Amino acid sequence: MSDLATLEKSILDQIAAAGDEPALEAVRVAALGKKGSISALLSTLGKMSPDERKTEGAKINLAKDAVTQALTARRDVLKSAALDARLASETIDVTLPLRETPAETGRIHPLSQAWDELTTIFADMGFSVAEGPDIETDDYNFTKLNFPEGHPAREMHDTFFFNPKEDGSRMLLRTHTSPVQVRTMLTQKPPIRIICPGRTYRIDSDATHTPQFHQVEGLVIDKGSHLGHLKWILHEFCKAFFEVDHINMRFRPSFFPFTEPSLEVDIQCRRDKGEIRFGEGEDWLEILGCGMVHPNVLRACGIDPDVYQGFAWGMGIDRIAMLKYGIADLRQLFESDVRWLNHYGFKPLEIPTIAGGLSS
Repeated sequence: MSDLATLEKSILDQIAAAGDEPALEAVRVAALGKKGSISALLSTLGKMSPDERKTEGAKINLAKDAVTQALTARRDVLKSAALDARLASETIDVTLPLRETPAETGRIHPLSQAWDELTTIFADMGFSVAEGPDIETDDYNFTKLNFPEGHPAREMHDTFFFNPKEDGSRMLLRTHTSPVQVRTMLTQKPPIRIICPGRTYRIDSDATHTPQFHQVEGLVIDKGSHLGHLKWILHEFCKAFFEVDHINMRFRPSFFPFTEPSLEVDIQCRRDKGEIRFGEGEDWLEILGCGMVHPNVLRACGIDPDVYQGFAWGMGIDRIAMLKYGIADLRQLFESDVRWLNHYGFKPLEIPTIAGGLSS
């Protein structure tokens, strides 16, 4: 028992030297734990006489109380120091501007924006959206669309064909979204009023062509549809998409296997200082192809051309996006450059509407 003062001083020194709460806890266990040094002294009281127990027990309990108080005081100091360190490391400069949320920093790709805009415009005219697979059959992509045998589009240098099957047939990556029109006419009875946006594939690559691009086609099949309806639809679409009050259009005779008669469509524009402005000027720019659906296509899809007739059109979504947003090179649309997207992209919450403005 003569060493009690020395033991107490040693424990108090260890408490004072503890640098963090785990170290302090180790000192407490070593002193006051079940097998601790002070606990061991308390366990010897049972072997003492009543007088010794009264005297020595008081001394041991005083030492125990001193150690307990020192532990409590040191723990408070360490907790305060830890809190100060955490506050120092997590200091926020309230003078800095707020960080934008992901909804503000993200951008809608111009292609997605153009897709949403044209869908909004045609939906307002009563069109529904039809979709189909990217991998198509030769029959749906060519034969039912009146492409003759030996047509250049049926050759490997123009179309992505897969290896032939055992029966000799070949699947391919669709060269246009016209197979969606075929699938619709085979499964739905007229009247039909659809647009078919989607990815298409052709073996071509330069500043204005890419092996994969996007196209939207439209189809109307009814008993009384005619070119006058087609012209009105295209005129209203161009006005709404390019957001002008009026735009002149020019229809020129052309040839497509799946339409008769076939027309190329030019729109009025003005080229000035590297910019193109629509609805003004004396220049013309070809923008799409269209025509009345060929009777052979109607027959191939199970529709009687003596009862029904229709018209169709198609245009590149990538191209009209470039024209509207002033993008110079088609390949930039697919380079995934974040800096480019920050410049040409649109905020996610700016949903295009006819009433609120398509790209406002």
